[in-house]
Amino acid sequence: MSQKKASDFRYNTGETKVPWAAVGENYNTEDIMALLGFLMQKKSEGYDEAFATVKKAVEELNKYGKPPGKLSLAGNVAELEEAAAKYLDTKYVSFITNATHGFEMALKYVNLGPGDEVIVPAITFAATMAYPLGVGAKVVFADVDPRTVNMDPKDVERKITKKTKAIIPVHIGGWPVDMDPIMELGKKHDIMVLEDAAHAFGGVYKGKKLGTIGDFGAFSFHEVKNVTSFGEGGLLVCTNAFGEYLPMERFCGLDFSRKIENWLYDVSALPGKYGWFAAGNYSSTEVQALGLIRQMGRIDAIIENRRKSAEYLTKRLSVNDAVIPQLLDTDEIKSTHHLYLLQVDPAKANGNIQILKKKLDDRGITNIPHFGPLYKFDVLKKLGYDTKAIEKSCPNTEEVFNNRFTHLPIYGLSKEQLDYMADTILESVAEMQEGK
Repeated sequence: MSQKKASDFRYNTGETKVPWAAVGENYNTEDIMALLGFLMQKKSEGYDEAFATVKKAVEELNKYGKPPGKLSLAGNVAELEEAAAKYLDTKYVSFITNATHGFEMALKYVNLGPGDEVIVPAITFAATMAYPLGVGAKVVFADVDPRTVNMDPKDVERKITKKTKAIIPVHIGGWPVDMDPIMELGKKHDIMVLEDAAHAFGGVYKGKKLGTIGDFGAFSFHEVKNVTSFGEGGLLVCTNAFGEYLPMERFCGLDFSRKIENWLYDVSALPGKYGWFAAGNYSSTEVQALGLIRQMGRIDAIIENRRKSAEYLTKRLSVNDAVIPQLLDTDEIKSTHHLYLLQVDPAKANGNIQILKKKLDDRGITNIPHFGPLYKFDVLKKLGYDTKAIEKSCPNTEEVFNNRFTHLPIYGLSKEQLDYMADTILESVAEMQEGK
Protein backbone atom coordinates (compact mmCIF):
# COMPACT_ATOMS: atom_id res chain seq x y z
CA MET A 1 0.00 0.00 0.00
CA SER A 2 1.61 3.25 -1.10
CA GLN A 3 1.73 6.37 1.06
CA LYS A 4 -1.04 8.83 0.20
CA LYS A 5 -0.79 12.57 0.69
CA ALA A 6 -3.27 13.90 3.22
CA SER A 7 -6.14 15.30 1.17
CA ASP A 8 -7.44 18.12 3.38
CA PHE A 9 -8.40 20.65 0.71
CA ARG A 10 -9.34 24.28 1.33
CA TYR A 11 -8.79 27.47 -0.66
CA ASN A 12 -5.76 29.49 0.39
CA THR A 13 -3.97 31.22 -2.47
CA GLY A 14 -1.60 33.17 -0.27
CA GLU A 15 -0.03 36.49 -1.25
CA THR A 16 -1.36 37.47 -4.69
CA LYS A 17 -2.85 40.62 -6.21
CA VAL A 18 -6.30 39.02 -6.09
CA PRO A 19 -6.20 36.33 -3.38
CA TRP A 20 -8.85 33.74 -2.57
CA ALA A 21 -8.94 33.44 1.20
CA ALA A 22 -9.62 30.14 2.91
CA VAL A 23 -11.84 31.85 5.49
CA GLY A 24 -14.88 33.50 3.94
CA GLU A 25 -15.77 35.77 6.87
CA ASN A 26 -13.36 36.39 9.71
CA TYR A 27 -14.45 36.61 13.33
CA ASN A 28 -14.31 40.19 14.63
CA THR A 29 -13.88 41.60 18.14
CA GLU A 30 -17.58 41.40 18.91
CA ASP A 31 -17.67 37.76 17.82
CA ILE A 32 -14.66 36.96 19.99
CA MET A 33 -16.19 38.65 23.00
CA ALA A 34 -19.43 36.73 22.49
CA LEU A 35 -17.42 33.50 22.56
CA LEU A 36 -15.52 34.61 25.65
CA GLY A 37 -18.79 35.52 27.33
CA PHE A 38 -20.08 32.03 26.64
CA LEU A 39 -16.95 30.29 27.91
CA MET A 40 -16.72 32.50 31.02
CA GLN A 41 -20.26 33.22 32.12
CA LYS A 42 -21.33 35.67 34.81
CA LYS A 43 -21.54 34.33 38.36
CA SER A 44 -21.05 37.36 40.61
CA GLU A 45 -20.87 41.15 40.85
CA GLY A 46 -17.89 42.75 39.17
CA TYR A 47 -18.24 40.58 36.07
CA ASP A 48 -19.56 43.34 33.82
CA GLU A 49 -16.75 45.71 34.72
CA ALA A 50 -14.09 43.04 34.21
CA PHE A 51 -15.68 42.02 30.92
CA ALA A 52 -15.56 45.61 29.66
CA THR A 53 -11.86 45.80 30.59
CA VAL A 54 -11.14 42.61 28.67
CA LYS A 55 -13.07 43.92 25.65
CA LYS A 56 -10.90 47.05 25.53
CA ALA A 57 -7.80 44.84 25.71
CA VAL A 58 -9.05 42.62 22.87
CA GLU A 59 -9.82 45.69 20.76
CA GLU A 60 -6.28 46.93 21.38
CA LEU A 61 -4.84 43.50 20.55
CA ASN A 62 -6.81 43.49 17.33
CA LYS A 63 -4.78 46.49 16.11
CA TYR A 64 -1.66 44.33 16.07
CA GLY A 65 -3.05 40.90 15.29
CA LYS A 66 -4.60 39.23 12.27
CA PRO A 67 -7.20 36.49 11.81
CA PRO A 68 -6.20 32.85 11.19
CA GLY A 69 -5.64 31.82 7.61
CA LYS A 70 -7.60 28.58 8.11
CA LEU A 71 -10.21 27.41 10.58
CA SER A 72 -10.18 23.69 9.83
CA LEU A 73 -7.73 20.87 9.13
CA ALA A 74 -4.55 22.91 9.48
CA GLY A 75 -1.66 23.23 11.95
CA ASN A 76 -3.54 22.65 15.18
CA VAL A 77 -5.19 19.49 13.84
CA ALA A 78 -1.81 18.18 12.70
CA GLU A 79 -0.24 19.01 16.08
CA LEU A 80 -3.05 17.29 17.94
CA GLU A 81 -2.80 14.14 15.83
CA GLU A 82 0.95 13.98 16.36
CA ALA A 83 0.56 14.40 20.11
CA ALA A 84 -2.24 11.83 20.30
CA ALA A 85 -0.25 9.29 18.29
CA LYS A 86 2.68 9.72 20.66
CA TYR A 87 0.50 9.47 23.76
CA LEU A 88 -1.31 6.38 22.49
CA ASP A 89 1.90 4.86 21.05
CA THR A 90 0.28 4.19 17.70
CA LYS A 91 0.87 5.34 14.13
CA TYR A 92 -2.41 6.27 12.47
CA VAL A 93 -4.61 8.82 14.26
CA SER A 94 -7.21 11.10 12.69
CA PHE A 95 -9.07 13.95 14.42
CA ILE A 96 -12.71 13.87 13.37
CA THR A 97 -16.14 15.28 14.18
CA ASN A 98 -17.10 12.70 16.82
CA ALA A 99 -16.72 9.06 17.84
CA THR A 100 -19.92 8.07 16.04
CA HIS A 101 -18.37 9.11 12.75
CA GLY A 102 -15.30 7.14 13.75
CA PHE A 103 -17.45 4.02 13.99
CA GLU A 104 -18.85 4.81 10.56
CA MET A 105 -15.40 5.22 9.03
CA ALA A 106 -14.21 1.92 10.50
CA LEU A 107 -17.32 0.02 9.44
CA LYS A 108 -17.05 1.37 5.91
CA TYR A 109 -13.67 -0.36 5.79
CA VAL A 110 -15.42 -3.74 6.07
CA ASN A 111 -17.97 -2.60 3.46
CA LEU A 112 -20.81 -3.06 5.94
CA GLY A 113 -24.24 -3.35 4.37
CA PRO A 114 -27.54 -5.25 4.32
CA GLY A 115 -27.19 -8.90 5.32
CA ASP A 116 -24.06 -8.31 7.40
CA GLU A 117 -23.97 -8.63 11.18
CA VAL A 118 -22.26 -6.58 13.86
CA ILE A 119 -21.96 -7.69 17.49
CA VAL A 120 -22.30 -4.96 20.11
CA PRO A 121 -22.78 -5.12 23.90
CA ALA A 122 -26.39 -4.99 25.02
CA ILE A 123 -25.54 -2.04 27.28
CA THR A 124 -23.90 0.91 25.56
CA PHE A 125 -24.85 4.28 24.09
CA ALA A 126 -27.09 4.23 21.02
CA ALA A 127 -24.30 5.66 18.85
CA THR A 128 -22.56 2.27 18.87
CA MET A 129 -25.33 0.75 16.77
CA ALA A 130 -26.34 3.85 14.75
CA TYR A 131 -24.37 3.23 11.55
CA PRO A 132 -25.09 -0.52 11.29
CA LEU A 133 -28.81 0.16 11.65
CA GLY A 134 -28.57 3.01 9.15
CA VAL A 135 -27.12 0.84 6.39
CA GLY A 136 -29.42 -2.11 7.00
CA ALA A 137 -26.96 -4.40 8.75
CA LYS A 138 -28.16 -6.62 11.60
CA VAL A 139 -27.11 -5.64 15.10
CA VAL A 140 -26.52 -8.65 17.37
CA PHE A 141 -26.51 -7.99 21.11
CA ALA A 142 -23.94 -9.70 23.32
CA ASP A 143 -24.77 -10.14 26.98
CA VAL A 144 -22.64 -8.34 29.57
CA ASP A 145 -20.24 -9.43 32.26
CA PRO A 146 -22.28 -8.79 35.43
CA ARG A 147 -19.27 -7.50 37.37
CA THR A 148 -18.04 -4.90 34.87
CA VAL A 149 -21.16 -4.34 32.69
CA ASN A 150 -18.81 -4.75 29.70
CA MET A 151 -19.25 -7.14 26.79
CA ASP A 152 -18.97 -10.82 27.77
CA PRO A 153 -16.50 -12.51 25.37
CA LYS A 154 -18.11 -15.92 25.92
CA ASP A 155 -21.49 -14.64 24.75
CA VAL A 156 -19.82 -12.95 21.78
CA GLU A 157 -18.43 -16.31 20.75
CA ARG A 158 -21.88 -17.89 20.96
CA LYS A 159 -23.35 -15.23 18.70
CA ILE A 160 -20.79 -15.19 15.89
CA THR A 161 -22.09 -16.39 12.52
CA LYS A 162 -20.72 -16.50 8.99
CA LYS A 163 -22.34 -13.09 8.46
CA THR A 164 -20.47 -11.37 11.32
CA LYS A 165 -18.24 -8.61 9.96
CA ALA A 166 -17.40 -6.67 13.11
CA ILE A 167 -17.27 -6.93 16.89
CA ILE A 168 -17.52 -3.66 18.82
CA PRO A 169 -16.36 -3.96 22.44
CA VAL A 170 -17.20 -0.88 24.54
CA HIS A 171 -15.09 0.15 27.53
CA ILE A 172 -18.00 1.32 29.66
CA GLY A 173 -17.01 4.01 32.13
CA GLY A 174 -13.40 3.65 31.01
CA TRP A 175 -13.03 0.15 32.50
CA PRO A 176 -11.26 -2.08 29.94
CA VAL A 177 -13.11 -4.90 28.23
CA ASP A 178 -11.27 -8.23 28.46
CA MET A 179 -9.71 -7.76 25.02
CA ASP A 180 -7.55 -10.89 24.65
CA PRO A 181 -10.43 -13.30 23.99
CA ILE A 182 -12.16 -10.71 21.78
CA MET A 183 -9.03 -10.35 19.64
CA GLU A 184 -8.64 -14.14 19.49
CA LEU A 185 -12.20 -14.44 18.17
CA GLY A 186 -11.53 -11.72 15.62
CA LYS A 187 -8.43 -13.48 14.37
CA LYS A 188 -10.02 -16.92 14.37
CA HIS A 189 -13.06 -15.86 12.36
CA ASP A 190 -11.43 -13.04 10.33
CA ILE A 191 -13.71 -10.43 11.94
CA MET A 192 -12.77 -6.77 12.33
CA VAL A 193 -12.61 -5.55 15.95
CA LEU A 194 -13.57 -1.92 16.51
CA GLU A 195 -13.03 -0.57 20.02
CA ASP A 196 -15.67 1.88 21.17
CA ALA A 197 -13.28 3.79 23.40
CA ALA A 198 -15.57 6.79 23.87
CA HIS A 199 -15.00 6.67 27.65
CA ALA A 200 -11.50 5.31 27.51
CA PHE A 201 -8.89 7.86 26.40
CA GLY A 202 -5.86 7.11 28.58
CA GLY A 203 -6.96 3.70 29.86
CA VAL A 204 -4.63 0.69 29.66
CA TYR A 205 -5.10 -3.04 29.07
CA LYS A 206 -2.04 -5.24 29.57
CA GLY A 207 0.46 -2.57 28.55
CA LYS A 208 -1.52 -1.17 25.61
CA LYS A 209 -3.58 1.99 25.55
CA LEU A 210 -7.27 1.33 25.03
CA GLY A 211 -8.35 2.10 21.48
CA THR A 212 -5.08 0.75 20.04
CA ILE A 213 -5.74 -2.98 20.53
CA GLY A 214 -8.40 -3.64 17.91
CA ASP A 215 -8.18 -2.99 14.17
CA PHE A 216 -9.77 0.40 14.87
CA GLY A 217 -10.49 2.45 17.97
CA ALA A 218 -12.71 5.52 18.26
CA PHE A 219 -12.56 8.09 21.07
CA SER A 220 -15.11 10.72 22.02
CA PHE A 221 -14.37 14.21 23.26
CA HIS A 222 -17.99 15.17 23.80
CA GLU A 223 -18.56 17.68 26.61
CA VAL A 224 -19.17 15.01 29.29
CA LYS A 225 -15.91 13.12 28.69
CA ASN A 226 -12.75 13.36 30.79
CA VAL A 227 -11.35 15.86 28.28
CA THR A 228 -13.24 17.71 25.56
CA SER A 229 -12.64 19.54 22.28
CA PHE A 230 -15.11 22.36 22.95
CA GLY A 231 -18.09 20.08 23.30
CA GLU A 232 -17.68 17.67 20.38
CA GLY A 233 -14.92 15.85 18.53
CA GLY A 234 -13.31 12.45 18.22
CA LEU A 235 -10.20 10.53 17.28
CA LEU A 236 -10.07 7.45 15.09
CA VAL A 237 -7.13 5.08 15.42
CA CYS A 238 -6.31 2.42 12.84
CA THR A 239 -3.76 -0.29 13.63
CA ASN A 240 -3.45 -1.78 10.15
CA ALA A 241 -2.09 -0.44 6.87
CA PHE A 242 -5.44 1.11 5.91
CA GLY A 243 -4.53 3.86 8.38
CA GLU A 244 -2.64 5.60 5.56
CA TYR A 245 -6.00 6.42 4.02
CA LEU A 246 -7.61 7.99 7.09
CA PRO A 247 -6.90 11.60 5.97
CA MET A 248 -8.59 10.87 2.64
CA GLU A 249 -11.53 9.09 4.24
CA ARG A 250 -11.99 12.02 6.60
CA PHE A 251 -12.51 14.46 3.71
CA CYS A 252 -14.47 13.02 0.81
CA GLY A 253 -11.67 10.93 -0.68
CA LEU A 254 -9.84 13.95 -2.14
CA ASP A 255 -6.57 12.68 -3.57
CA PHE A 256 -3.80 15.16 -4.39
CA SER A 257 -1.40 12.42 -5.47
CA ARG A 258 -3.13 12.55 -8.86
CA LYS A 259 -5.39 14.93 -10.79
CA ILE A 260 -8.12 14.74 -13.37
CA GLU A 261 -7.67 16.88 -16.49
CA ASN A 262 -7.83 20.62 -15.81
CA TRP A 263 -8.48 20.21 -12.11
CA LEU A 264 -6.60 20.19 -8.81
CA TYR A 265 -7.14 16.65 -7.58
CA ASP A 266 -8.91 13.35 -8.05
CA VAL A 267 -11.56 11.81 -5.79
CA SER A 268 -10.60 8.25 -5.02
CA ALA A 269 -12.56 5.23 -3.93
CA LEU A 270 -10.93 3.72 -0.87
CA PRO A 271 -9.81 0.09 -0.56
CA GLY A 272 -12.09 -1.63 1.93
CA LYS A 273 -11.54 -5.13 3.17
CA TYR A 274 -14.04 -6.60 0.72
CA GLY A 275 -14.14 -3.96 -2.02
CA TRP A 276 -14.01 -0.24 -2.81
CA PHE A 277 -16.09 2.31 -0.92
CA ALA A 278 -16.79 6.05 -1.05
CA ALA A 279 -15.57 8.36 1.71
CA GLY A 280 -17.65 10.91 3.63
CA ASN A 281 -16.90 14.23 5.32
CA TYR A 282 -15.82 14.15 8.95
CA SER A 283 -13.67 17.31 9.01
CA SER A 284 -12.64 18.88 12.30
CA THR A 285 -11.77 22.44 13.26
CA GLU A 286 -8.64 24.22 14.40
CA VAL A 287 -10.40 25.66 17.46
CA GLN A 288 -11.54 22.21 18.57
CA ALA A 289 -8.04 20.85 18.07
CA LEU A 290 -6.53 23.69 20.10
CA GLY A 291 -8.95 23.04 22.94
CA LEU A 292 -8.15 19.34 22.96
CA ILE A 293 -4.40 19.92 22.79
CA ARG A 294 -4.67 21.97 25.96
CA GLN A 295 -6.84 19.49 27.86
CA MET A 296 -5.03 16.42 26.57
CA GLY A 297 -1.85 17.83 28.09
CA ARG A 298 -3.34 17.24 31.54
CA ILE A 299 -5.19 13.97 30.91
CA ASP A 300 -2.94 11.88 33.16
CA ALA A 301 -3.45 14.29 36.06
CA ILE A 302 -7.22 14.25 35.46
CA ILE A 303 -7.30 10.44 35.50
CA GLU A 304 -5.15 10.36 38.64
CA ASN A 305 -7.58 12.69 40.39
CA ARG A 306 -10.48 10.45 39.40
CA ARG A 307 -8.56 7.32 40.45
CA LYS A 308 -7.96 8.68 43.96
CA SER A 309 -11.65 9.50 44.35
CA ALA A 310 -12.58 6.00 43.15
CA GLU A 311 -10.15 4.42 45.60
CA TYR A 312 -11.61 6.47 48.43
CA LEU A 313 -15.21 5.56 47.61
CA THR A 314 -14.39 1.88 47.17
CA LYS A 315 -12.62 1.79 50.54
CA ARG A 316 -15.54 3.50 52.25
CA LEU A 317 -18.23 1.37 50.62
CA SER A 318 -16.49 -1.96 51.18
CA VAL A 319 -17.56 -2.07 54.83
CA ASN A 320 -20.99 -3.41 53.82
CA ASP A 321 -20.90 -6.59 51.72
CA ALA A 322 -24.32 -5.77 50.25
CA VAL A 323 -22.58 -2.95 48.37
CA ILE A 324 -20.42 -3.93 45.39
CA PRO A 325 -18.10 -0.99 44.70
CA GLN A 326 -16.07 -0.11 41.62
CA LEU A 327 -13.14 -2.37 40.78
CA LEU A 328 -9.80 -0.62 41.12
CA ASP A 329 -6.70 -0.49 38.94
CA THR A 330 -4.14 -3.28 38.85
CA ASP A 331 -0.70 -3.52 37.27
CA GLU A 332 -2.35 -4.67 34.01
CA ILE A 333 -5.75 -2.94 34.04
CA LYS A 334 -6.00 0.84 34.36
CA SER A 335 -9.33 2.57 34.01
CA THR A 336 -9.93 6.18 33.01
CA HIS A 337 -12.50 6.34 35.84
CA HIS A 338 -14.89 8.23 33.63
CA LEU A 339 -17.72 6.71 35.68
CA TYR A 340 -17.92 5.01 39.07
CA LEU A 341 -19.79 1.70 38.88
CA LEU A 342 -21.91 1.08 41.96
CA GLN A 343 -23.77 -2.20 42.42
CA VAL A 344 -25.78 -3.89 45.15
CA ASP A 345 -26.43 -7.53 45.94
CA PRO A 346 -30.26 -7.51 46.12
CA ALA A 347 -30.40 -10.50 48.48
CA LYS A 348 -27.96 -8.98 50.97
CA ALA A 349 -29.35 -5.46 50.60
CA ASN A 350 -32.96 -6.64 51.04
CA GLY A 351 -33.85 -4.70 47.89
CA ASN A 352 -32.63 -3.85 44.42
CA ILE A 353 -30.86 -0.90 42.83
CA GLN A 354 -34.15 0.81 41.94
CA ILE A 355 -34.89 1.27 45.63
CA LEU A 356 -31.39 2.56 46.31
CA LYS A 357 -31.51 4.94 43.33
CA LYS A 358 -34.70 6.49 44.68
CA LYS A 359 -33.18 6.94 48.14
CA LEU A 360 -30.08 8.57 46.62
CA ASP A 361 -32.16 10.85 44.40
CA ASP A 362 -34.20 11.96 47.41
CA ARG A 363 -30.98 12.85 49.24
CA GLY A 364 -29.48 14.83 46.33
CA ILE A 365 -27.06 12.21 44.95
CA THR A 366 -27.06 12.26 41.16
CA ASN A 367 -26.80 8.72 39.79
CA ILE A 368 -27.45 7.40 36.30
CA PRO A 369 -26.99 3.83 35.01
CA HIS A 370 -25.06 4.06 31.74
CA PHE A 371 -26.87 2.87 29.65
CA GLY A 372 -30.31 1.37 29.02
CA PRO A 373 -30.31 -1.97 27.15
CA LEU A 374 -30.28 -1.06 23.45
CA TYR A 375 -32.81 -3.70 22.46
CA LYS A 376 -35.53 -1.99 24.50
CA PHE A 377 -35.60 1.12 22.29
CA ASP A 378 -38.39 1.83 19.84
CA VAL A 379 -36.05 1.96 16.83
CA LEU A 380 -35.33 -1.78 17.17
CA LYS A 381 -39.02 -2.61 17.35
CA LYS A 382 -39.81 -0.46 14.31
CA LEU A 383 -37.01 -2.15 12.35
CA GLY A 384 -38.46 -5.59 13.02
CA TYR A 385 -36.21 -6.91 15.78
CA ASP A 386 -37.69 -9.56 18.09
CA THR A 387 -36.91 -7.63 21.25
CA LYS A 388 -38.41 -10.23 23.57
CA ALA A 389 -36.18 -12.93 22.13
CA ILE A 390 -33.14 -10.67 22.48
CA GLU A 391 -34.09 -9.98 26.08
CA LYS A 392 -34.10 -13.72 26.81
CA SER A 393 -30.67 -14.06 25.19
CA CYS A 394 -29.20 -11.42 27.54
CA PRO A 395 -30.09 -12.56 31.09
CA ASN A 396 -27.15 -10.78 32.73
CA THR A 397 -28.15 -7.51 31.11
CA GLU A 398 -31.69 -7.81 32.43
CA GLU A 399 -30.47 -8.62 35.93
CA VAL A 400 -27.81 -5.93 36.29
CA PHE A 401 -29.87 -3.15 34.69
CA ASN A 402 -33.06 -3.80 36.59
CA ASN A 403 -31.66 -4.93 39.92
CA ARG A 404 -27.98 -4.21 40.44
CA PHE A 405 -26.16 -1.21 38.99
CA THR A 406 -25.99 2.53 38.65
CA HIS A 407 -23.13 5.00 38.06
CA LEU A 408 -21.95 7.82 40.30
CA PRO A 409 -20.15 11.08 39.49
CA ILE A 410 -16.45 10.88 40.28
CA TYR A 411 -14.85 14.17 39.20
CA GLY A 412 -14.92 17.76 40.35
CA LEU A 413 -16.17 16.76 43.79
CA SER A 414 -14.89 18.10 47.10
CA LYS A 415 -13.87 15.85 49.99
CA GLU A 416 -17.10 16.86 51.70
CA GLN A 417 -19.16 15.79 48.69
CA LEU A 418 -17.37 12.44 48.46
CA ASP A 419 -17.94 11.91 52.17
CA TYR A 420 -21.61 12.80 51.85
CA MET A 421 -22.03 10.43 48.92
CA ALA A 422 -20.35 7.52 50.72
CA ASP A 423 -22.24 8.19 53.97
CA THR A 424 -25.55 8.43 52.12
CA ILE A 425 -25.05 5.20 50.20
CA LEU A 426 -24.15 3.28 53.35
CA GLU A 427 -27.03 4.79 55.31
CA SER A 428 -29.49 4.06 52.49
CA VAL A 429 -28.41 0.43 52.13
CA ALA A 430 -28.60 0.01 55.91
CA GLU A 431 -32.18 1.32 55.77
CA MET A 432 -33.02 -1.21 53.07
CA GLN A 433 -31.56 -4.02 55.17
CA GLU A 434 -33.73 -2.90 58.08
CA GLY A 435 -36.81 -2.96 55.85
CA LYS A 436 -37.24 0.81 55.75
